[in-house]
Amino acid sequence: MTVSAWVVACADGLESLLAAEVAQLGATVISQQHGAIMVEGDLSTAYKLCLWSRLASRVYKPLFRVESQTPEALYEQAVVYPWLDVFDLDKTFAVRGVAIKGVVCHTQYMALKLKDAVVDYFRNQTRQRPNVDTQNTDINLHVLIQPDSIIVSLDMSGESMHRRGYRLLIGDAPLKETLAAAILQQAGWPDAKFDALVDPMCGSGTFLTEAALMYGDVAPGLLRDHYGFLAWHGHDADLWEECWQDAVDRQEAGLRKSWPMMMGYDADTSALRAAEKNIHAAGVSQFITLEHRELAQLPHKPASFGLLITNPPYGERLGETDTAIYLYKALGRLAKERFPEWQVAVLAAQIEHADALGFEHLHTQKLRNGDLNVFARHGNIQNVPLATPHKFIEVEGEIPVEGEALANRLRKNIQHLYKQAQREGVCCYRIYDADLPDFNIAIDVYGDWLHVQEYAAPKMIDPEKATFRFRMALQVIRHIFGLHRDKVFIKVRAQQKGNQQYEKQSQRNKYNEVQEGQARFLLNLTDYLDTGLFLDHRPLRLKMGQQTAGKTFLNLFAYTCSASVHAALGGAIETVSVDLSNTYLNWGKRNFALNGIAETHHHFIEADVMAWLGQCQEKFDVIFIDPPTFSNSKKMQDVFDVQRDHVELITLAMRLLNPNGICYFSTNFRRFQLEEESMRYLQLKEITPETIGFDYKRNPKIHRCWQVSPKEA
Repeated sequence: MTVSAWVVACADGLESLLAAEVAQLGATVISQQHGAIMVEGDLSTAYKLCLWSRLASRVYKPLFRVESQTPEALYEQAVVYPWLDVFDLDKTFAVRGVAIKGVVCHTQYMALKLKDAVVDYFRNQTRQRPNVDTQNTDINLHVLIQPDSIIVSLDMSGESMHRRGYRLLIGDAPLKETLAAAILQQAGWPDAKFDALVDPMCGSGTFLTEAALMYGDVAPGLLRDHYGFLAWHGHDADLWEECWQDAVDRQEAGLRKSWPMMMGYDADTSALRAAEKNIHAAGVSQFITLEHRELAQLPHKPASFGLLITNPPYGERLGETDTAIYLYKALGRLAKERFPEWQVAVLAAQIEHADALGFEHLHTQKLRNGDLNVFARHGNIQNVPLATPHKFIEVEGEIPVEGEALANRLRKNIQHLYKQAQREGVCCYRIYDADLPDFNIAIDVYGDWLHVQEYAAPKMIDPEKATFRFRMALQVIRHIFGLHRDKVFIKVRAQQKGNQQYEKQSQRNKYNEVQEGQARFLLNLTDYLDTGLFLDHRPLRLKMGQQTAGKTFLNLFAYTCSASVHAALGGAIETVSVDLSNTYLNWGKRNFALNGIAETHHHFIEADVMAWLGQCQEKFDVIFIDPPTFSNSKKMQDVFDVQRDHVELITLAMRLLNPNGICYFSTNFRRFQLEEESMRYLQLKEITPETIGFDYKRNPKIHRCWQVSPKEA
């Protein structure tokens, strides 16, 4: 059989993988260039490339070369080319023009000149013209404009080979099938003896489908019903039938063999429906299990060794917030907790996202998914220990006499509270709260960081004396806790008015990650007076997280949505977080992403709570209300005062509570008095003691909390 030259095109970055693949398919690789491999082989080899290549985008048969770059030269040579040797007059054709990177030309005009030449040739030979049809095309011609020449080819594949034919439904930013196959190959599938494959964010199922086709030895071209060579005069129907039947026989053998476990999860039910239809269309649905799950609900590994592979949503910029990197952090953490000692392959839109995964690096490749640059990160998943409270170790050295009392108190608190934190698995807690009159500060532990707040001294205290004491306190703190100054963050907490406690203090925009129960939260220890996590509400957040499975949750004055995160992790079917600040709601979205929770059923509403409550018609099973003491934000319709307005606030909220629901109301206003008589139609039960954690027992007046429910008739 005659050996011919063929050009096999691919997406940028796949050239080396494609060269290895086409060699396995029997082609002789002649050269490799940007986006294409030049090979030699007979017609049988070309058919196999079209039928079996998982990485190629098109297969071309070069027809002739024009040693010029001008449209006129192209026309002159094309108008005399024997097109009747290529296809018949009754066949439709179309022309596509492409220029090599760096070549500036009008590709559509070049395509038009070739089309005109072909039409004129047929007119000259038959006095009739063939029809041009870009939708139902029998023959596809390709014009490649190079720096010094033009190559005209027949497109053997007809349309891009990434269109296998099984993808009936697609989601947003779909992953090309050829790219999915390349990443699977790069990760060693199916030759690395994996016992299982799991895609935790499977979308429309492209990774799962391609993996199944690869494992089952199913030629991706078997699913297509059209090829560009079928109307070509050089087509050998008997040879093509032989290649096709060989692929059918291999498919039948592959589907009969023993298969590994293959599972896909997604938080989006519409994506799962698409995946189900696509996998069924590919004929491999019996080998793949699909399940509706959040990333946060990722189960533990189903086998000792397998491949975790996924294409996470790239995320969108929400105000100033890019949530994508926190989703990658969540994926990395959950994989280490639940899939240790597996291998992993993840697609990322930015290299920083790939780095955020934190896997042991094996290989990273820059690729193209359509018009997007992407990075495929292949690595090992390490086995990491669970997080535990940080143990502070005192450093050697002398403590000034003036600081001995504080040092002794801190030693005592550390010894007692660390044991409590260890017992309860708490990594963030208050370890000192103005225990000594001379050291009027609060110290909060956040992992291995300290957040030190100095309560502003009364006016009768000499400012120089107050400054001396605070500097002394910082010296003692760094000594007792054994921390460098970059681990200790300092704030001065004066009496605030309006929204001052929420205003920025600096512009560093650095966030630290901490753990609370099942949840992870982002802290900003520098830019705001508050850190993004109110430690005194920890027991209440954990309590609500245990009560929200299968329920709807409303979080009013949501701040950074930490209570909503606990509710979602606890199994809430919907959460709604309402706050006046878009900045904090965006922070909340990052917290959700950090925990692997999609926003599909979780809503963030920027609104004046009182006004929103008056308009909302939805009902909720659990409502949490934690209002500020006072607020006069310009965004509000009116000034809010918790003492004056709490009856109206609770009344409006209770209107949205389901009959068997429960509402929690909390305030940190020390002089607050609940107006029970005005709400005698409600059942009001103070539960403050059970919402005060071990770290606030010394100062239980940090907040007050009530459980509110309708009175039984």
